[in-house]
Amino acid sequence: MVHNYCKTLEFDKVDTVISEMEKRCVFPDVVTHNVMVDARFRAGDVDAAMSLIDSMANKGLKPGIVTYNSVLKGLCKNRRLDKAREVFRAMEQCGIAADVWSFNILIGGFCRVGEVEEALKFYKEMRQRGIMPDVVSFSCLIGMFTRRGKMDHAAAYLREMRGFGLLPDGVIYTMVIGGFCRAGSISKALRVRDEMVGCGCLPDVVTYNTLLNGLCKQRALSDAEDLLNEMKERGVPPDLCTFTTLIHGYCREGNIEKALQLFDTLLHQRLRPDIVTYNSLIDGMCRKGDLGKVNELWDDMHTREIFPNHVTYSVLIDSHCEKGQVEDAFGFLDEMVKRGILPNIMTYNSIIKGYCRSGNVKKGQQFLQKMRQDNVLPDLITFNTLIHGYVKEENMHEAFIVFNIMEKEMVQPDVVTHNMLINGFSEHGNMQEAGCVFKKMCARGIEPDRYTYMSMINGHVAAGNSKEAFQLHDEMLQRGFAPDDKF
Repeated sequence: MVHNYCKTLEFDKVDTVISEMEKRCVFPDVVTHNVMVDARFRAGDVDAAMSLIDSMANKGLKPGIVTYNSVLKGLCKNRRLDKAREVFRAMEQCGIAADVWSFNILIGGFCRVGEVEEALKFYKEMRQRGIMPDVVSFSCLIGMFTRRGKMDHAAAYLREMRGFGLLPDGVIYTMVIGGFCRAGSISKALRVRDEMVGCGCLPDVVTYNTLLNGLCKQRALSDAEDLLNEMKERGVPPDLCTFTTLIHGYCREGNIEKALQLFDTLLHQRLRPDIVTYNSLIDGMCRKGDLGKVNELWDDMHTREIFPNHVTYSVLIDSHCEKGQVEDAFGFLDEMVKRGILPNIMTYNSIIKGYCRSGNVKKGQQFLQKMRQDNVLPDLITFNTLIHGYVKEENMHEAFIVFNIMEKEMVQPDVVTHNMLINGFSEHGNMQEAGCVFKKMCARGIEPDRYTYMSMINGHVAAGNSKEAFQLHDEMLQRGFAPDDKF
């Protein structure tokens, strides 16, 4: 009964049963305590679990390696790693030798939180004691290094693993392949795939999808198509993720026809597309400007009871704003809110960009108030968009007001912000204001770039300030920037 109640984490009932047992002079043994300790850790009640360990000693029960490993696992899962290390040392002082599982728990715990040195310290200690690492040991270390993008280390431990006569499984190989793909090293990822096959470990659909995603990100769609054919030849059926990855890749390349062919194939194979699939196609169609096809996909999506998410609305809003169709964008924004999907900063920035593109910067600025009402704070992109809009309209007064608001709201301007203002003031012959912005920029520790210098130099040249222009020219050369040919 105790075991059953522990499985369901019904601790009141556990306590009742234990109380009844003790009344009948039947006392819980080590195994029962192990079950209760594990349940408390699963419930996240670390203090109660540790109290149970303390009570074991009071009852004359001696925790064994199973108990300690359960404690170590619970502490690591609850991210109490300092306590886990303390328990590990206490265990050994009690004469209980750590086994490979003890070390794996600690290595895995430190790997999960990215504490590389601690994870490696326990791995080395395990080796020094003559305890052979197993597949789990290497899986923890390789997984940690791939997540951190340290692929040389991940590959080294893969080699070390094989040196111990341990065969990596598909999960480990796929982790390494994924790490190389994320690092943009597709050739290395493919070599690992070849090694995997050579070891008799055949890639599954997850491995292939990982490689396809890497190839699509590198825009190597011809190679991705070859890999799809290889999948089919090896009897690995493509799944929804396979098709969606390729559809997204072709949409990014602007090859909408191929993306639609793959979509038809997906449907023919009785796979159900999801919102990610539709988002890729809608984004591709929006980029192409085929709003008729966007409407078809929109209707098809709803017919299949697949409903738009935040990404769908953001794509549609951004697309309409790019074309200056802000009112249409607002229609999607209203629908989005009605569906309970709250707009984020990217959505609001798209609307503001739309206003600025359509020459209505003032309305874009007024939209800041709605953002604040919706508890969305403007960011660097918001302010840069407005400043760019005012500079384009040659309204430097309003551009500078936005710049001041930005500073008051503690949004740090970047080199682009300063360059827009410097260029705007320089083109209007207001070199005093341009100089003030330039000084502010340098005082903030923001390095001027070539565009900054050329805006200032051209402004001074136009104003007849040759001395200032040549001083800035010399400073620019010292910083390693080449001037325009016309200078």
